[in-house]
Amino acid sequence: MKPARVVIMAVAVLAAALAGYLAMNLTPTVQVNEIASAPVIQKMPTIDVLVTTSSLPVGSRLNAETMQWKGWPEDGLVEGLIRRDTRPEAIDELSGSVVRLPVFAGEPLRAEKIVDSSARIMSSLLPAGKRAVATEISVATSAGGFILPNDRVDVIMVRRKTGAEGFVTEVILSNIRVLAIDQRIEEDANGNRTAVGTTATLELTPEQSKIISVAQQMADRLTLVLRSIADVQEPDVDGAKYLLSGEDGSAAIQLIRSGTITEVGATN
Repeated sequence: MKPARVVIMAVAVLAAALAGYLAMNLTPTVQVNEIASAPVIQKMPTIDVLVTTSSLPVGSRLNAETMQWKGWPEDGLVEGLIRRDTRPEAIDELSGSVVRLPVFAGEPLRAEKIVDSSARIMSSLLPAGKRAVATEISVATSAGGFILPNDRVDVIMVRRKTGAEGFVTEVILSNIRVLAIDQRIEEDANGNRTAVGTTATLELTPEQSKIISVAQQMADRLTLVLRSIADVQEPDVDGAKYLLSGEDGSAAIQLIRSGTITEVGATN
């Protein structure tokens, strides 16, 4: 072999060795970074409780479409909720039950807000010791048709003054809860439609029931005056007790004569 060929082969071998060396040293070192593990999210334990699927007014009846089971945080459970683990057939059992107090969509049902399906609706709405008394009303005597169930009202008696001109008025019942109000739709000449009640059913004590019964016989008109929702927490009062005994007592009423209003005794 010629010396020149030997030299060329030697140079080629050296070049290959040098290229391999350089390749090994220039290749970037792949660093394996430790991948931080994602934090484990622990799901809060829940218990299925019975809730409503829609808002229900007083007097509504429950059915399978208005109730459903929904997971509720276990640490948020309170006594009185209807649980699936203790009462799995509750939807079937409560179908037809009457709503005693308003409930809202998604609100858990409680035994205090419903009554058995066999109960009559109106009697089931009455607290113990209360009575339901109906009185006739009209647009002119019911705040223009804006009075609705569960509103609070005052009952004002308007009557002609005995033996003289003018009228006397007084509040015979205060802060009374409206249990129900029957409404019909009326349309005026301009096509405007309004809901107008003709009879209001009031929640009264036995003594208040007697007072309004007497007032219905004496009055030219009984007027319902709508009160603020803030008055719900205030207790109702017994009313004009003198109507029961016929005595005047110390009750003061308003005398309206020729546009002048004066406070007078009940005998005037």
